[in-house]
Amino acid sequence: MSEIPKAPIARIIKESGAERVSEDAKAELAAYLEEVARDVAKEANSVAKIAKRKTVKAEDIKLAIKNL
Repeated sequence: MSEIPKAPIARIIKESGAERVSEDAKAELAAYLEEVARDVAKEANSVAKIAKRKTVKAEDIKLAIKNL
């Protein structure tokens, strides 16, 4: 089960030009986005630990995205 709400996922897909969005499509995109978000979060946590911090900051997220 996805933690990301399906309504925002549907809006993103519709804003990209789709007229209708199936439940399966919303679920698949949400699952993919969660996987990517987890990877970014893990990398950002590593960056924060290297900087000897417990708090993950926006700069850690940006660097994590670049690193991935």
